[in-house]
Amino acid sequence: MAVAGAGLIGARHIEEIRRSPCARLSAIVDISGAAADLAAGLGVPAYPCLKELFERDKPEGLIVATPNRLHADQAIQSLEAGVPTLVEKPLAHTLEEGVRLCEAAERTGVPVLVGHHRRHNPILHAAVDVVRSGILGPLVGVIGSAVFYKPDAEGYYEGPNAWRREPGGGPILINMIHEIDNLRSLVGEIVAVQAMASSATRRFEVEDTVAINLRFANGALGTFLLSDTGASPKSWEQTSCENEAFSPYPDEDCYTIIGTRGSLGMPTMRLKYYERDGDRSWSRPFAARTVPLRRHDPLEAQIEHFARVVRGEAAPLVTARDGLRNLRVTEAIARAARSAGTVEVAIP
Repeated sequence: MAVAGAGLIGARHIEEIRRSPCARLSAIVDISGAAADLAAGLGVPAYPCLKELFERDKPEGLIVATPNRLHADQAIQSLEAGVPTLVEKPLAHTLEEGVRLCEAAERTGVPVLVGHHRRHNPILHAAVDVVRSGILGPLVGVIGSAVFYKPDAEGYYEGPNAWRREPGGGPILINMIHEIDNLRSLVGEIVAVQAMASSATRRFEVEDTVAINLRFANGALGTFLLSDTGASPKSWEQTSCENEAFSPYPDEDCYTIIGTRGSLGMPTMRLKYYERDGDRSWSRPFAARTVPLRRHDPLEAQIEHFARVVRGEAAPLVTARDGLRNLRVTEAIARAARSAGTVEVAIP
């Protein structure tokens, strides 16, 4: 596998490839001197562009971890070269570019895996199994949150990162796309959204807090609070314990999936349910248990899965169409926040 883009997430992919028994790092594609030094230290060639990579050292698989605006063009270039591609989320920086990438994947028949790494987390797999088992009954709704405090210092909003103060740099387009992928996996397709946004805390041009309503194709409804200025552990990053960079709070939940017979807290996997339909009353106690879990680094699991995709042993868990649907819902939330109305979401 080759990796295009040796920044923060690209470096993590490189680490996981080098650690994996399923894959070998063959090259790095990046124009920076730091990337060339990294490649030299790892004993692999560095190329300034994909054209040169494909002409001189065509890999069996490519990971695109460059800035968002380059995703579609570079992934399409890889597909047209016949190289299976893992493209980091978001699939593209606009819906139009996402559609173009989907059409290229379908035209070439070359596999695309979108880097929504949480889909590879055993917590999500276990929760999906609980929902599909029917123990919760038909789904009624979901309550979710992604509430965290991004640092004022550490240069997060300053210098080259000042774009995070401007429209497109807020938590809707940076963070919410992860949550949409999770919610679609758990509850189903999202067909309409409403949203109210505020920038009252940081007073940037872009939102810092958003309240979101969701309607799913199966009739379930959802509420979601999103904020990058809330001092709370109720986010996937801090509750799932999948990333050591975040302080862990394993006894907190960020999602509650609710059906007519029971509910599931995630990621604690605490399940409360009525054992018999005749017991269903707010005056009756629930049966309660915790669904057992095994922990596994989802980025490691994603590389293992991508290796199987490259070898033709598995279909992509997150397809280009999945990535486009996530992007479509996220952009609908941004439009709803601007219009204070309901935005219907087409399912292509």
